[in-house]
Amino acid sequence: MEVESIWNKTEKLPHFDELRGNIKTDVLIVGGGIAGILCAHFLKERGVNYILVEKDTICSHTTGNTTAKITAQHGLIYQKLIKMAGTERARQYLEANQLAVRKYFELCKGMDCDFVEKNNFVYSVRNREKIEAEMRALEKLGMKPLLTSAGELPVQTVGAVGFAHQAQFHPLKFIASIVKDLKLYEHTFVKGFVGNSAITRNGKISFQRLVVATHFPMDNKHGLYFMKLYQHRSYVLALAGAPIPQGMYVDESKTGFSFRGQGEVLLLSGGGHRTGQNGGAWQELTRFAKRNYKKAYEVTRFAAQDCMTLDGIPYIGKYSKNMGESYVVTGFNKWGMTSSMVGAMLLADMLTGRKNPYTNVFDPSRSMFHTQLLVNLSGTAANFLIPSKRRCPHLGCVLKWNSAEHSWDCPCHGSRFTRDGRLLDNPANGSCYIPSR
Repeated sequence: MEVESIWNKTEKLPHFDELRGNIKTDVLIVGGGIAGILCAHFLKERGVNYILVEKDTICSHTTGNTTAKITAQHGLIYQKLIKMAGTERARQYLEANQLAVRKYFELCKGMDCDFVEKNNFVYSVRNREKIEAEMRALEKLGMKPLLTSAGELPVQTVGAVGFAHQAQFHPLKFIASIVKDLKLYEHTFVKGFVGNSAITRNGKISFQRLVVATHFPMDNKHGLYFMKLYQHRSYVLALAGAPIPQGMYVDESKTGFSFRGQGEVLLLSGGGHRTGQNGGAWQELTRFAKRNYKKAYEVTRFAAQDCMTLDGIPYIGKYSKNMGESYVVTGFNKWGMTSSMVGAMLLADMLTGRKNPYTNVFDPSRSMFHTQLLVNLSGTAANFLIPSKRRCPHLGCVLKWNSAEHSWDCPCHGSRFTRDGRLLDNPANGSCYIPSR
């Protein structure tokens, strides 16, 4: 079965020229996924001089492989946020993401992008207390959450908590509409920076301010993102002939399944694992589908890679305290549609001198002292001790073979390479040598 997202099978994005020669701009955006493109859109609306450069083609990585749920319900996050950051910060996180959902409603009005209002639910198959605790947390934040048995799913649950007035759409149809008249350049790889100049293969970009929207930030010297982020892979089967649920659903467990419809096709996702480690992958999904959707057949399959933060909150704002007018948007924790919108709106405000009430919530320089930091550091240290010549050019971790996708993956920071060493996913910025033994 071919590996191509349902979005790429049904929509072809416009292409843009490679940047050749030298150019000047006020704001340089590096990275042509949905976060960078939305940032460009808002800067254009405000009359800011900007350009966006993408090393490949726009939305050819994570954005093109998303499940495209537009929701402020990011798992059972709100009970965790209240305990970790307090009620006010949790409320601000909720408000920022609900604002992002409403912004999609505004932008998609009249747009041909398969936009459909939906209820979103998080279910549990074994822990009713988690569902009830999230209900109480949301009520504390002023929400009126939904409660359901999730009876339309083929799994037995102990209940599900939900948000009304969320949505789903076709992300590439949305992008195809929004990129019209934006100043974008494809196949324009930024090799490095010299002061306020970005060096490309065919010239130099002089800028005053920089936005890094490259999925995983490119600079290791500032911000410590190689310590603050790790990456996670998720797998999707597009099934025809399967019942389509009315709502969008995701399991509260990291090993559970996600469900949403796209027209007459069911998008079943799961089998996830930390990049470079073992997981169920498509094999787990195909077993589930054969057991529960006996009349269904596979249309296509695809996989996505997501940056995960230490505390479950994206990093949006100043790249680091020592990088001047440089900004970053990353770490969407599998909720890229709303997080991208939050990031683009927040950065547009910061770049135009407008006060944004949510700046502190997403501040990339917030505390790193979380259990996940120790997990990241100990895993990296153990990896360095493994004797192998197959090492990632990013920071030297030993690569692991991904038998599901036939790729060499870095378990430390998530770079991925083809069998012969061609780069698939960053933070590595180039191919690597893969010895035969």
